[in-house]
Amino acid sequence: MEKQSRNSFTGSLGFVLAAAGSAVGLGNIWRFPYLAAKDGGGLFLLVYLVLALTFGFTLLTTEIAIGRKTKQSPLTAYHQVKKGWNWLGVVACIVPMMIMPYYCVIGGWVLKYFITFATGHMEEAATDSFFTGFITNQTDSTLMMAIFLLIVAVIIFMGVNAGIENISKVMMPILLVLVIGITIFCMTLKYEDGGVVRTGLQGFQILVVPELKGITLSSFFTVVLDAMGQLFYSLSVAMGIMIAYGSYVKDDASLAASINQIEIFDTAVAFLAGVMIIPAVFVFMGKEGMSAGPSLMFVSLPKIFVQMGALGRIIGSIFFLMVLFAAITSAMSILEAIVSSLMDQFHLERQSATILECIMALVVGIIVCLGYNSLYFEVKLPNGSVAQILDIMDYISNNILMPVVAIGTCILIGWVVGPKVVLDEVEKTGKKLGRRGLYVVMIKFVAPILLLVLLLKSLGILTII
Repeated sequence: MEKQSRNSFTGSLGFVLAAAGSAVGLGNIWRFPYLAAKDGGGLFLLVYLVLALTFGFTLLTTEIAIGRKTKQSPLTAYHQVKKGWNWLGVVACIVPMMIMPYYCVIGGWVLKYFITFATGHMEEAATDSFFTGFITNQTDSTLMMAIFLLIVAVIIFMGVNAGIENISKVMMPILLVLVIGITIFCMTLKYEDGGVVRTGLQGFQILVVPELKGITLSSFFTVVLDAMGQLFYSLSVAMGIMIAYGSYVKDDASLAASINQIEIFDTAVAFLAGVMIIPAVFVFMGKEGMSAGPSLMFVSLPKIFVQMGALGRIIGSIFFLMVLFAAITSAMSILEAIVSSLMDQFHLERQSATILECIMALVVGIIVCLGYNSLYFEVKLPNGSVAQILDIMDYISNNILMPVVAIGTCILIGWVVGPKVVLDEVEKTGKKLGRRGLYVVMIKFVAPILLLVLLLKSLGILTII
C-alpha cells in the first residue's frame, strides 16, 4: 500500500534537478575552490574527477537504487534491504538531523550578505569587523537563521511535486546561468599590484594546471582524501538524501541515465565554482589570498567586490543570490531526508513531520548561533583543528558518521546482500549500467578501504598520512 500512495517526481528532469540541487550546495561553492588551491590546483581537480567517476558514482548509484527499490526513507530503507540493518538507517538519519541546524546558520550568513549587498551596503560588508560582528550578534544571526529555515520549511511543507520539484525546476536553471555569467566575468578580470599585472586567466591556470613541485606519496594521499571528503559534500551521499530522493523516482525512469546526468551537473558546477572564485581571488589578492579557507566567501570575496567599484555591487549581489539559491536547494534535501523518515517510521503527515523537525532545528540552530557569543568555547578535535559548537557538529557528522554510513552501505551491498540487488534495480528498465564491472569492484573492495582510511585519519588514529 505504501508503494502505491507514496509521492513521486513527475519525470526524470524533476529528479535530476532536485538531486543536482542537493549536490550543488555551499560545499561546492566555497570548499571546492579552497581545496583546489591548497592541493595543487590541477592535481586536485584530476584526482577529484577520477574519484567522482569511480568512488562517487558507486555511492550515488547505491543510495538512489536503495531508495527506489524500497520506496522508503533512509531511516527505514536499510531494514527493507536486509532485516537487522535498521541501525544503519538510524545513523543515516542522524546525519541530516545534525547537519540541518548548522547548515541553516550558515544559510543565514549567506542571506545576511545578500541583503547587505542588495541594499547598497557593500563597503560595510567588506570591513574586517563585519563578519565577526554579525555572527557574534545574538539577535541578528539568530533572526537570519530562522528566516532561512522558514523559507526551506515552506518548500518542504508544499510536498515533493509542488515544493521540491517545482522549486528545483526554477532555481537550478537560474543558478546555472548565474554561475556561468560570474565565471565568464571573473575570467576577464585584470589588476595591477605594485607594477605586477595579474589576470583572471593566470588564476584559471592555477586551477587546471597540476602543481607537482615537492609532491610526495604522503602529500598525494592527502590530496586523495581531501577530494574524497569533498565528494561527500558534493554528491550528498552518506546522509540519507539520495535514498529519500530515490524513493520518489518512478519505476519506469532510467536510473542509469539520471545518475550520469547528476554526476555531470555536479562536477560541472564544482569546477565552475573554482573558475568563478580562484581567478577573482588571485587577481586581487595573489596566490596567498586563496589560503583563506572557509572565510574566503564571507571575508575575502566582499573585499574583492569592493575593488571592482560600482560593478562590484551588482556582481556581489548576483553572487550571493546564487549562493543563497544553492544553499536553499541543498537545505531542502537535508530537511526532506528527515521529514520523509519521520513520515515512514512514525506515520506522521508531511506537515506535522516538517513542523516537528523545524522546531528541533530551530532550537539547536539557536544554540549554534550562541556558540559564537554567550556559549563560546574552543576545543581541539582529533584531526588537529580548533573548534566551536558549529565545527564540532560538522566534524561529527561529516568526518565520523558519514564515513560510517558509507562503510556500512558498502558492506551491506557488497558482501551481505550482494551488488546484484542494486544492479537489478538500476537496470530493470532495460538500460544497462555503464561501468558495471567497476561498480562491483568499488562497492566490494576499493570504496570500503578508502573510507576506512578516511575515517581513521579523521579520528586522529592514522597520522602518517
